[in-house]
Amino acid sequence: MSQRIQIALLFAFPALLLGVLYAIGAAIPVPVLGRDYVVRVALPVSAETIGLPEIEGPDDPTRPLVVIDAGHGGPDPGTVGSEYREKTIVLGLARALRDRLLEDGGIRVAMTRDEDRFIVLEERAAIARDLGADLFLSVHADSAGERDDVTGASIYTLSETASSEAAARFAERENEADIINGVDLSGQDEAVNAILVELSQRRTSEQSVEFAELIEREGAGNLRFHPQARRSAALAVLRAPDVPSVLFEAGFVTNESEAAALASVEGRERFAEVMARAIRIYFARQSGAT
Repeated sequence: MSQRIQIALLFAFPALLLGVLYAIGAAIPVPVLGRDYVVRVALPVSAETIGLPEIEGPDDPTRPLVVIDAGHGGPDPGTVGSEYREKTIVLGLARALRDRLLEDGGIRVAMTRDEDRFIVLEERAAIARDLGADLFLSVHADSAGERDDVTGASIYTLSETASSEAAARFAERENEADIINGVDLSGQDEAVNAILVELSQRRTSEQSVEFAELIEREGAGNLRFHPQARRSAALAVLRAPDVPSVLFEAGFVTNESEAAALASVEGRERFAEVMARAIRIYFARQSGAT
């Protein structure tokens, strides 16, 4: 490109940019005699809002509610193997579990996503809290990097350190108006709120561990677990202070045979059977039935 053309484009670009900004309705600063005047054109306001997902199952708010979270989605594929993507595998598993729970009856179910769309991590746990969920299960599939021989599911709960940190941040953020485990925090002393949230988080963590233990117990002989099946970590989707939460890594997408098994009808049904049984036992224990 010649130097003259480059100079011409340099002078033409500001005018072109102003034209584009005017066309889309943006505010355009216009300098006049040393002062800035702004031309404003109204932009159309989108009426589209994203509401909470539908709750399926019994039309009875006293029935327990589990929120199933299929990880990743949309432009975020998660782990990508030679033939499979994590976002697709986990959505299939989540749908199978939902269908199984609804078929057996007695439990209300909601899914953070039932299609290929993206939801940020913080929104996933927030959906469970806003719906008043009694249990939150986030379903993922793992990666072993370049290795293709690693297999097995893992069950994650929130680590103790992360649990305390999450409680402190939540107490600070929600001090003015929120309800934790039925206790209204609004108007309370900050120190009292911090203690209440810490206690709630501790109780929630204990319930999360109990559910994780049930998954491992019910999955023995039915699901393939990683040698280190039970883990804890500072995962954002597990930080709700009043919703017992578990993240389940169903297997390794980087292992072609395991990914194929997880994506199969048989693999989805096996997952749904084990998880539905663990969920029902968990809720039975919470209700004092066992």
